[in-house]
Amino acid sequence: MEGVRVRVEQTPLPGIGVRHDLVTSSGRTVGVVSHRNGRRDLVLYDVDDPDSCLASIPLTDDEAEALADVLGASLMLGQLSGLRQQAAGLLTEQIALPAGSPFVGRKLGDTRARTRTSASIVAVLREREVIASPLPSFVFDANDVVVAVGTRQGLDGVTAILAGDHDD
Repeated sequence: MEGVRVRVEQTPLPGIGVRHDLVTSSGRTVGVVSHRNGRRDLVLYDVDDPDSCLASIPLTDDEAEALADVLGASLMLGQLSGLRQQAAGLLTEQIALPAGSPFVGRKLGDTRARTRTSASIVAVLREREVIASPLPSFVFDANDVVVAVGTRQGLDGVTAILAGDHDD
């Protein structure tokens, strides 16, 4: 459903906070109630009565952040994989940074990956976190997963660079 705008409605809840509702393409309404005290509740509404709440799940800050990370990561990776169908020869790949990589503890800019391969590192997955569009000053950790976009040859080059197997 490309080009379809998603509408999120904001409703003030006097004395409580604010509610944001989203009606999905399947007709279900989900929302987030942000309380003035900082608490958040994820809510699911009845299909037949959008004012009737079927379930309310309180979320801690860490849980809300984790849920946002999961949704953001899956959305970003889905969009990147969609590039595969849109541009001939352009691929996306997740590349695990080997523990023995010479780039563990070093900056992304030190790889010179784009200059050397014409492939771009567009994100880094670290535990439950997605670092989108990392800057050249971004420092790699062991077990990072690099998301790169490029040709097959370029992605193979990025993999070799991160493994320390690429000659300049």
